[in-house]
Amino acid sequence: MLTKFFKLDENNTNLKTEFLAGLTTFLAMAYILGVNPALLSEGGMPATGVFFATALASGISCIIMGLISKYPVGLAPGMGIIPVFTYTIIISMGNTWETALAAVFVSSILFILITISGLREAILNAIPLDLKFAIGAGIGFFLAFVGLKGAGIIIGNSSTLVGMGNISSAPALLAIIGIMLTLVLYLKKVPAAVFLGLVITSILGVIFTLFGFGTGNALMPSIPTHFISFNFDVSLVGAFTKGFSQLFSNIPNLLTILFSLLFVTFFDTTGTLIPLANQCGFIDEDGNADGIGRAFLADAISGLIGAVLGTSTLNAYVESATGIELGGRTGLTAIFIGIFFLLSLVFAPTVLSLFTSSVTAAALVIVGILMAAQLKEVDWNNMVMASSVFITTIMMILTYSITIGISWGFITYAVASIATGKAKEFKLVTWLLIIVFTVSLFLGL
Repeated sequence: MLTKFFKLDENNTNLKTEFLAGLTTFLAMAYILGVNPALLSEGGMPATGVFFATALASGISCIIMGLISKYPVGLAPGMGIIPVFTYTIIISMGNTWETALAAVFVSSILFILITISGLREAILNAIPLDLKFAIGAGIGFFLAFVGLKGAGIIIGNSSTLVGMGNISSAPALLAIIGIMLTLVLYLKKVPAAVFLGLVITSILGVIFTLFGFGTGNALMPSIPTHFISFNFDVSLVGAFTKGFSQLFSNIPNLLTILFSLLFVTFFDTTGTLIPLANQCGFIDEDGNADGIGRAFLADAISGLIGAVLGTSTLNAYVESATGIELGGRTGLTAIFIGIFFLLSLVFAPTVLSLFTSSVTAAALVIVGILMAAQLKEVDWNNMVMASSVFITTIMMILTYSITIGISWGFITYAVASIATGKAKEFKLVTWLLIIVFTVSLFLGL
């Protein structure tokens, strides 16, 4: 039955290969089980509840992806959207986390409508390719900055705004070791390098504390009081319903939030699924990807699942390439990824005790490096695009806001295009985007 439904023979694969591909991809993605609770808890959300939502939403979404699209792709809370959710919507804009979840729910519905209506293509074509690279790269720098700050490597400084912290302190030193260790593992092409780096770093952290170095510091990992638990924290399930009143009480605020979520989700999803489909051999000679519409739909549905269970928007993970490289070619790989996420539900005490911010800093920095690598695709000889990309990236970091960075990037793009006479090539959608960003920026929305 499985062979027939997933067309294993036609895709030159089998049950064993799909299982190993699913396990490999899960291990490559598993760092999100520690990173997501650490980052979302900074917005006031209980870490135990976020862990439950992350594992369950990821598990269900992967299975849906496997069944609907039959793509060997794993889904989990997106590393690009997490900082938008926590640092922009909750912290910078002053919304409650319930409101942020409500926004994820509404944006996911809109994303589904955009997907099935064909609007996706119109919007995609209206955004310059180099600006898409800039947004992804900027988020990469932002994630790295968050990781370094969380570990105490980068701190506030009254004279220079930011400065280097005490790197001989236990949390900072552990983070530095973790970053370098994970980088070495990645360069050596060790399978699941990021996850393995987290595990080794957390063990080193426990050894540090056992010898009295950093003992009692909340940033340091500790030995769990118990390793597994069936007492799940479901406090975030359905909590999004409490955020609708605040979300709809300020329409300009609502529009800014929804646009930010849709924008980042849109390009995270598209930028991930297209190359993965190509790696699988699903793209024909005309550039069309077989079944990509169903993959987009499954990805959009995952956002609703995340909102209901209590986490930020989910999307496809580029780490799925590890399983595809191992031979995974069908939705059965995605289903196995989902099963592993569901099995991880019982390990909440272990993950939350070991994967503190001094440990997860390594994952944030390495993922940041990988995302920043998109800048190599930018045409730096084109001053219009070079200036827009530069402003997008630097403003995203310095203002501690992804939305503000994108807004300044679009304004710079508009001004530079007008100055060079290229604005006449703008489509209506492009002008609308520029107007929205300009208004939101200068009104402080």
